Amino acid sequence: MSRRPIIVLSLVLSTAVLTLHTYARTAIQNKGSDTLVNVAQAWAEAYSQKDPEVAIAVSGGGSGTGIAAMINGTVDIANASRKMKKKEIDLATQRGQTPIEHVVGYDALAVFLHKDNPINVLSIEQIKKIYARGKQYENWSDLGVEVPGCKNNEIVVVSRQNNSGTYAYFKKAVLGAKGKYRQGTLDMHGSKDVVDLVEKTPCAIGYSGLAYATDHIKMACVGDGDENCVSPSVATASNRSYSIARPLLMYTNGEPEGEIKTYLDWILSDEGQCIILAKGYAPVREVACK
Repeated sequence: MSRRPIIVLSLVLSTAVLTLHTYARTAIQNKGSDTLVNVAQAWAEAYSQKDPEVAIAVSGGGSGTGIAAMINGTVDIANASRKMKKKEIDLATQRGQTPIEHVVGYDALAVFLHKDNPINVLSIEQIKKIYARGKQYENWSDLGVEVPGCKNNEIVVVSRQNNSGTYAYFKKAVLGAKGKYRQGTLDMHGSKDVVDLVEKTPCAIGYSGLAYATDHIKMACVGDGDENCVSPSVATASNRSYSIARPLLMYTNGEPEGEIKTYLDWILSDEGQCIILAKGYAPVREVACK
């Protein structure tokens, strides 16, 4: 009889200690770019092995979604494949937030074609005429080719939704500051969706991050001719010789402190940068990986 209360008390105390331990775990909310979501998840998984006391919740939704969460103060780290706009920074400031930009890697924005498309090289001007509103290419014959399996030879133009950082960067880099996308594009939610659609559609062209490339799809060499074109790759993103290369960003509210700073420092370490390299992106500097 006298031993039972001790056992019950012991169980209660053990449960209380376990509960306190659970609640003491640090949680970092990380949201945004679909381009970065795969590597962000890989970082979070690897870091959880390094420091089990830190839980990192990663979600996508696009750069605009992450930046909106940063503006509203509901996220610790916002992932973005484009820079914040002045109006976004102004709005964040009005709401008491101070966005600080951190470059965590680089990406070559590839232009994808169906594997049977005979085109190997596209100039920026040709890509613009495919995607821009106004004077534009409507058919592959406008570029002097006939695509096998594309019955009417009409170009199927695949793009991203307008909350995507990839959408915004491509618009600025290819269409120009005042350029607008043509009407009738097929706007995909994520980068993988773009690649999947182009792979299955002979008439299609699309753009997405280099990391989403597969062996079943073609990437155009971008330039003015066969001898003056540059193919998208980790190396050409790193040295910026590829004309549609961009930085990959993380935003924090103010200079990071505590566990957030420790996590970002780890991302920029050799260990973290080798993970982004393994995912098909260029690291911020040369790293030696095992």
